[in-house]
Amino acid sequence: MNEAGYESTNDLMTTGRVLPWLQDRVDVDVWRSWAVTYRDVILLDADGRPAGVYNLTLHDLSDPANQATLKQLLKDARAP
Repeated sequence: MNEAGYESTNDLMTTGRVLPWLQDRVDVDVWRSWAVTYRDVILLDADGRPAGVYNLTLHDLSDPANQATLKQLLKDARAP
């Protein structure tokens, strides 16, 4: 999720990619209500509620094991 006030580069992040990208807004302030930390990947359940968090600072995706873990978390989150 991108923090409110940092949306100026959203196009760079999403152009040409199939990427679920959430942009917080000041009037909604999900960043604070969900206690988001910089570089968190928020996993949502089928109802759009937070189901897990995977932080990319703690789990560098240059490590294949971390890539595999995140991939499995994403698969698990979409399962009914």
